[in-house]
Amino acid sequence: MTFQQVLEGVEALASRGDPEILGIQYDSRHVLRGDLFLAMRGETVDGNRYISDAIARGAAAVVSDTAEVEPHSGVAWARVEHGRRALAGICANFYRRPAQRLTLTGITGTNGKTTTSFLLESMLGASGRTSALIGTIEYHIGPEVLRAPHTTPEALELNLIFDLALGFLAGEAVMEVSSHALAQQRVWGLGFDVAVFTNLTRDHLDYHDDMDDYFAAKRTLFTGCGAEPPRAAVLNADDQYGARLVPLAQSLGSEVITYGISRGDVRAAALEMGRQSTAFQLQTPQGKIKVVSPLVGRVNVYNILAAAAAAHARGCSLEAIARGVASLQSVPGRFQSVDCGQPFTVVVDYAHTDDALRNLTAVAREFVSRGNKSGRVITVFGCGGDRDRAKRPLMGEAAGRGSDFVVLTSDNPRSEDPLAIMNDALIGLQRSGAPYRAEADRRKAIVLALSQAKPGDIVLIAGKGHEKVQVTAQATLPFDDVQVAREALAALGHAPVAEPAGAAGGRA
Repeated sequence: MTFQQVLEGVEALASRGDPEILGIQYDSRHVLRGDLFLAMRGETVDGNRYISDAIARGAAAVVSDTAEVEPHSGVAWARVEHGRRALAGICANFYRRPAQRLTLTGITGTNGKTTTSFLLESMLGASGRTSALIGTIEYHIGPEVLRAPHTTPEALELNLIFDLALGFLAGEAVMEVSSHALAQQRVWGLGFDVAVFTNLTRDHLDYHDDMDDYFAAKRTLFTGCGAEPPRAAVLNADDQYGARLVPLAQSLGSEVITYGISRGDVRAAALEMGRQSTAFQLQTPQGKIKVVSPLVGRVNVYNILAAAAAAHARGCSLEAIARGVASLQSVPGRFQSVDCGQPFTVVVDYAHTDDALRNLTAVAREFVSRGNKSGRVITVFGCGGDRDRAKRPLMGEAAGRGSDFVVLTSDNPRSEDPLAIMNDALIGLQRSGAPYRAEADRRKAIVLALSQAKPGDIVLIAGKGHEKVQVTAQATLPFDDVQVAREALAALGHAPVAEPAGAAGGRA
């Protein structure tokens, strides 16, 4: 494909040359001879600084989003106003518009995106459809399961995934769409058939100015990001921000499908929440059916309802929806049990906001109350560095109010001092009045919590979930909460128990 062909439909202010283009790159370190290098200004790095490096590596063409750099001789050149919009158009052209040959469902919100996406993928599979999945934990492309570096990748990776998925005869793609991706226009030009909104609670205010700005980014999925609004909008009727999206989506011509536990077009009746499963009668516009899920807790009722509403919008039968719910055994790092034969429960979860911690500890409280009435909730948690400081005391208070004992520790401190982060969270934790210990070493903190547990208790290891590393100012170190918990339990004399199929991740 030639340079001018990949520029077709792209808002180029000027262009010259028409060499054959063999690949697309926006990172100069990955450029090979014959590639097009798109130099764009990012959040922390300006790709325009690396144009000379890309040319030295053999770039045949450069597309720049700044007028401050003069065109270089010997290579084709184009200047554009918006780097990421140009990247989206160029990559779509280069891969022959694969997104237009897939039906896209986008899922956004603060909490629940990952589990909802796994559930929807399972429901589509139960309907006999092949789908790609793109999200926080991993990407599913045909039989391949790839660890995800970003919840929503850049347009280059998105188009490559879509193209590979078509090769495996996929007809659908299920995507988590982050607020960062929407604000940065990573999904520019993608036409979503269905858009799902889970909820909105405080998060990412280190990036967004305030909650209104955060909501405005999420709202873009429903107004269309360089494309038409979605055909169907699936909205949480029990969330105040979800309710605000209803009139907006209606005014834009989307079919609105609401969901909620006791209200909405898709809702739950005769709810039964146990220690090992959740069951309820799923009520939808097409009828009702009983669903039984291995996923536990009220928060997963919402996830099931959101996915079921999206599956309904995609034309799945009630029977396929129920089969899809039943077949998803677990989601990596989402209320993931660690069983080494110990007489208490250990759970690893990604909860990293105050709302998520409230939900997690509420599920845990229900869990122990159905077993040993004297069972305690013991929570290990920390707060991430280089992120919204204001949420740290809120997380501390949420953990304390929902727990009988808390171990405050480090999460991913990144460039910050772990003790300074812990001190921020300590303000809210002390306000809760809960007994606690502070231990900056996360491994020691997990060992401490497990050593405190008695028969009938539940130990929650919150914050990192599926993550396999800990990011500090000094280095990125291997760290897996599940593995650390297993090692600690073994040291306490508990023998490992084989995991059920699907519990450790991958395809369920």
